[in-house]
Amino acid sequence: MEKRKLGKSDIEFAPIAFGGNVFGWTADEATSHRLLDAFVDAGFSFVDTADVYSRWAPGNKGGESETIIGTWIKKDRTKRDRIVLATKCGMGLPSKALSRQHILESVDASLKRLNTDRIDLFQSHKDDKDTPQEETLSTYAELIKAGKIRFIGASNFEAPRLAEAAKIAREKGLPQYQSLQPHYNLMERALFEGDLENECLKERIGVIPYYSLASGFLSGKYRSEADLAKSARGAGVKKYLNDKGLAVLKALDDAAKKHNANSTQVALAWLIQRKSITAPIVSATSVEQLKDLIAAPAIKLDPDSVAAIDKASAP
Repeated sequence: MEKRKLGKSDIEFAPIAFGGNVFGWTADEATSHRLLDAFVDAGFSFVDTADVYSRWAPGNKGGESETIIGTWIKKDRTKRDRIVLATKCGMGLPSKALSRQHILESVDASLKRLNTDRIDLFQSHKDDKDTPQEETLSTYAELIKAGKIRFIGASNFEAPRLAEAAKIAREKGLPQYQSLQPHYNLMERALFEGDLENECLKERIGVIPYYSLASGFLSGKYRSEADLAKSARGAGVKKYLNDKGLAVLKALDDAAKKHNANSTQVALAWLIQRKSITAPIVSATSVEQLKDLIAAPAIKLDPDSVAAIDKASAP
């Protein structure tokens, strides 16, 4: 299977990332371990989590996802070397989320929960305008030197702030962000395309988008108001049930027929084929669902299908 480099780092992986936001929420520990096994056994390796996952589930306080990955690693130490382990900090604090003190504390806490001595990609989960970017990047330099993290990434940053970070890193000899995790899919192209995408291409920053399937809308299971009751996420996709959304689903259906695939796989294949994208992040709560998702990299969309999808989904 094709492997891709993340930014200018030496991290390489097949172009699907597993989103650990479901661990400890809609997937219990045993299910999460089965999903991780299936993902790695299929030749994939990039596992993304965060210190706040899955704080939103009743009874949780955050860190549950990392703890579950940590118990999976503890069961068989060889698994640590088979994955690219990515986590984040800085979401949920009112201020100073990317200060030196908070980053140092967060990294140590994540390492402990994850049962590992290193994090391959440590990400700034959300921009922190109260902390100078030089302080954040200098702290990451310390942690890289200490061997606790290997590379750094950003999430939910706007283009000017990403450009500023790159400039500071160059001028001060500090680590550069090798990746960006933006909200990006066929229904939300305007959130990334333009200045942000151009900045990533210019600086050779790898892109691992979240909400790749628009909260499940692009799977095609929501086609009418009546379908919204099918899952807890239904209410979140109501905004896509309009002429544009239905046109996107039709374009995906047409391409799926042509490629003997389904809408989910085509929506992911469209992302994978985009020049700026390294790998979309996907989540699954069953091994069957996961198998469906990881079939996407094998689909090579023809130019006519891409053009039709582009037209229907144009921002």
